[in-house]
Amino acid sequence: MTFTPEEYAQRLAAVRARMAHQGLAALVVTDPANLYYLTGYNAWSFYTPQMLYVPSEGDLILFARAMDAQGAHRTSWLPPEQIVGYPEKLVHRPDTHPFAWVGAQLQRRGLVAPFAGQCVGVEMDSHYFSPKAYRHLEHALPQWRLVDSYELVNWVRAIKSDAEIALMRKAGQVTTRAMQTAIDTIGVGVPQNVVAAEISRAQALGDGDVWGDFPAIVPMLPTSESADTPHLTWTDRRLVDGDAVVVELAGAYRRYHVPLARTITLGTPDPRIERLEEAVAAGLDAVLAVTRSQTPVTRLAQAWNETLATYGLSKASRLGYSVGIAYPPDWGERTISLRSDDDTVLQTDMTFHVICGMWMDSFGYEVSESIRVTDDGVECFTSVPRGLIRT
Repeated sequence: MTFTPEEYAQRLAAVRARMAHQGLAALVVTDPANLYYLTGYNAWSFYTPQMLYVPSEGDLILFARAMDAQGAHRTSWLPPEQIVGYPEKLVHRPDTHPFAWVGAQLQRRGLVAPFAGQCVGVEMDSHYFSPKAYRHLEHALPQWRLVDSYELVNWVRAIKSDAEIALMRKAGQVTTRAMQTAIDTIGVGVPQNVVAAEISRAQALGDGDVWGDFPAIVPMLPTSESADTPHLTWTDRRLVDGDAVVVELAGAYRRYHVPLARTITLGTPDPRIERLEEAVAAGLDAVLAVTRSQTPVTRLAQAWNETLATYGLSKASRLGYSVGIAYPPDWGERTISLRSDDDTVLQTDMTFHVICGMWMDSFGYEVSESIRVTDDGVECFTSVPRGLIRT
C-alpha cells in the first residue's frame, strides 16, 4: 500500500464526517482518484463502470469488472470479501448496465433497506459516471434518494497530509526533469511529435530513483500562432526560427501530479511576448507574495488582476486550481479555483497549479508554478527558471 492503515482510516473518518454534515446516509464513489484516495485501488480500469459503496458506518464495498477485481486485491487495502466483481457479460451491453447488477447485489446483502427514504450521495460530476449508469442505479435502488454529493471526497482531498506532500515533492522532481528535457529537445527543425516523445520518455523514466507514473494529460505544445489558445497537443510540424513554444506538462508519482508550464522561444523573441513575460512575471510574483494560510482565494485573484491592469492587460479565465491525485482526462481536483468569485480561504497544505497563461490574438505566453500553501508563504514543487526561455 502507498499509505499506512492509519492514514486510510483518517481519510475515511474525514469523509464520513462530511457525509454527516451533508446529511448523507451513504455515498457512491466513482471517480478513480477518489477510489484511489480511499482504498489505494489503482488500475487502468476506469473506462468500465466501477464504484465504491461508502455507508455512514460499516464496511466499504468496491464493485468492479470481474477481471479488474483481481487488481483491487493487488493494490488496495480492502479485504477480499469487500471486493466484488460483476460478470463479464455485462460489459458494453446496450440492454443493461453493470450498475443494475450492483444495485441488485446491494439489495441482496440487505444494505439498501436501512437507508430507505434517506439521501445517498452520488458523484454527479465524475468523468466516468454516465447518464446510463445513473439511470440504472436509480432504477435498481428506488428506496434511496440519490442526490449530488458535490465533490465531497474531492473537498476532503484538498488539504494534503505530510505523506501526500512527500509524494508531490517526488512528482515535482519528475516534472523538473521532464521540463528540462523539453527545453533541451526543442530546436529549429525538430518535429513537435519528437518533442512530445522525449517529454513522455522523461515522464516515465523519472528522476534517479523516483520513477514516473503515467500523467493524466499528455504534453501540450501550442506553438507560435496556435499559442493563442491552450490545450493543443502536437503534429509533425517542424519548429522554425522565431517560434515560441508553450510547454505544459506534469510529472506524476504514485498518481500525485505536479503540473508546470513554460514558454520557449527559438531565436529572437517577438517583442509582444517579451512584454507579456514582464507582465506575467510581475503578476505571478504578486500572487505568490500574498499566498499563505488563512488568505482568501479572492486576494490572490485581486493581486493578479491589479498587477495585469498596470500593463493594460486582463485575463478572463481562472488563475489556477487545486491539484493532487489525478487520472485521465484531467489533473485538477475540481474543487477550488483561484478566481475572484471563489470564497475559499486557503489552508496550510493545500496544493495548487497557479497558471499564468495569457492567450492573445495569434500568440500566447504561459508560465506556471505548482505550490504548497504554508503558514507563512508557499513552497514551489519545481526548480525550473520562470522567465521566457531563450534557445
